Amino acid sequence: MRGFRTITSAAAAATLTAGLLGAAAGAGNATARSDSGTDSGIASVPSAIRTVSSGWTVPWGLSWLPDGSALVTERDSFKLFKLTQAGTRTEIGKVPNVVTTSGEGGLLGLAVSPNWNSDHYVYLMHSAASDNRIVRMTYDGSSLSGYTVLVTGIAKNKYHNGGRIKFGPDGHLYATTGDAQNSNLAQDRNSLNGKILRMTKDGRPAPGNPFGTLVFSLGHRNPQGITWDAQGRLWEAEFGNSKYDELNLIESGKNYGWPVCEGSCSTSGMTSPKRQWTVSEASPSAVTYADGALYMAALRGERLWRIPVSGTSTGTPTAYYTTQYGRLRTVEKVPGKNTLWLSTTNADNNGGEPDGADKVFQVDLQ
Repeated sequence: MRGFRTITSAAAAATLTAGLLGAAAGAGNATARSDSGTDSGIASVPSAIRTVSSGWTVPWGLSWLPDGSALVTERDSFKLFKLTQAGTRTEIGKVPNVVTTSGEGGLLGLAVSPNWNSDHYVYLMHSAASDNRIVRMTYDGSSLSGYTVLVTGIAKNKYHNGGRIKFGPDGHLYATTGDAQNSNLAQDRNSLNGKILRMTKDGRPAPGNPFGTLVFSLGHRNPQGITWDAQGRLWEAEFGNSKYDELNLIESGKNYGWPVCEGSCSTSGMTSPKRQWTVSEASPSAVTYADGALYMAALRGERLWRIPVSGTSTGTPTAYYTTQYGRLRTVEKVPGKNTLWLSTTNADNNGGEPDGADKVFQVDLQ
C-alpha cells in the first residue's frame, strides 16, 4: 500500500509537465543503473492524447480481441466490458466468485486467448474468498460463461496482490503475484507469491520452467506490469516499499531480491533492476512496449514514463502527462498501430475521486 494523490514541489520539479497534446515532456530523475544503458535513439514519442471512453470506476485489466476492440475489467464491480476503438462500451457480464479485499484485490488482469477465434477463451485473475486465483471463461462474442478454475492457492491480502496476466510470445500464460504483505513468501520457492508464474493454457507448469513448478522468477514484492520487447525479452514493473520502484529484465529462475533488496542489489545470487525510481515518481502498474521503448504507467507518480531500450540496456527515462490525468494504471499498445491506450484509476482508494471518474485515453506516437 502506498501513495495518495499528492504532489510535492520536488516531485513536480523532477519532470517538465506535458500539456494536453503531450508536446512537451520532462526527463525526470530516474536512477541510472550501472548497466551503462544508452539511448537507442528516439523512434517515436507521445504526440497527442484524446479520450476514448469515460465513466469508468477503477478499470484494471485490458486485453485485445482480434477485431481490434478491447476487453476491460473493473476491479471493484467485478464486471467485464468490451470497448471498441470508436469508444462504444458494452457490459459483457460479471465474473463469479470475485471478492474485494477493500484495498488492491478484486477483479484484476485478463488475457484474451491467442486462439480466441477458435476457442473463445478469456483468462482472468481475481481475488476469491480464500485466495487469489487464475480462471478461464468463455466469451462467445455476446455473453460470458463457463467459469473454470486453473490456479488456486495464491495467497491474498488487502494489498500486494499483483494481478497482471498476459500471453507471451512462446504461447504460454504469464502472471504476476504479490507477496500478500508477507515478504518472506517472495523468497520461498514453494510459494506462488512474490513471483512471476508461467503456465500452459490449462494452468499447468509450462515446459522448461526452472524449478518444474509454475514459478518462473522470484523475489518480487508487488509486480503489476509485464511486457515483451521486439526481441521477445520479458520486462516487469514492480512496486517497491518506501525507497525504490523497479523496472526489471526478467530471466528464467532469477531472484530479484525482495525483501533482501529494494532497488539496486549487491547480494550474491540476486539480480538488480535495470532502472529504479523513488516511490513518489512512480508506483508503477502496467508496462507495455512500442517502437523501441517501454511505456510504464505510474500511480502515485501520476505520469507515463517512456524508457528507451536497446538490447538488454535502458536509456534515459522521460515522463509525460505529469499530474495531468491523475493515477495512471494500465497502458497497452494498440495492435497494428503506433498508438497506446492508457487508463486511469482515480476512483480507487488513493485517488479520492467518485465512481465513474476514470477514463481510457488514446496516445498517438510519432
